[in-house]
Amino acid sequence: MAKIHDDMAAEQAAHETELQALDRPTIEAGASTPWGMAQVSRQFSGSIILHSTASHGGFQLDEIANAVVHPLYRNDKGFYEEDCEWAKVAHAFPQLFTTYERRLADRTLRDYYPDAYERVMRVILNGDQSHMRDRQQFERRHRNDWVVISALNSDHHPGLVECIATLGGIRGETGERRFLVPRSDYVIGRHGFVIDIVKHQRYDGPSSFVTWAARR
Repeated sequence: MAKIHDDMAAEQAAHETELQALDRPTIEAGASTPWGMAQVSRQFSGSIILHSTASHGGFQLDEIANAVVHPLYRNDKGFYEEDCEWAKVAHAFPQLFTTYERRLADRTLRDYYPDAYERVMRVILNGDQSHMRDRQQFERRHRNDWVVISALNSDHHPGLVECIATLGGIRGETGERRFLVPRSDYVIGRHGFVIDIVKHQRYDGPSSFVTWAARR
């Protein structure tokens, strides 16, 4: 644990040092963006600007810069929102980002755009390398299992969690079932909680869910 903390501290220190060497001046705000009027704008290069608005933000690339973005990542209008799509810009212009930012960008592309990432990088991702690939593997593995889509502590059965589950955890399915799960068992995994039909009791009694209670 101490080594992990030291590595993170060293990475952050290197990030701060690299940031100081990068020129990202604040420029006149007020540009119109897909997320609203820019309140703060920073210029990463002559053709790449990062806008921040009251609610969101992202990068704006001019036509020449946008042509550099890989076709599988490219947005036609040259705007890339700040949550995930910024990573596409970092991939195309690594020299404008710190080592730490490039690492985050690579992870973001693997997690949110695995199909494009595999084609661009000519690799095959597994669940450990991509959150989306891990989710897809979970869904295939449990498509015939009851996966919880909603849960709360039962008012009628202290110590138990009342769960609503569907096959594969697909929301909107009409075939919902309820189960009672001991609180000690109810530890949600990365992609949800899977009902053990041998261990966890199916339940049709009084419900703590307002919608289910209204059906009775």
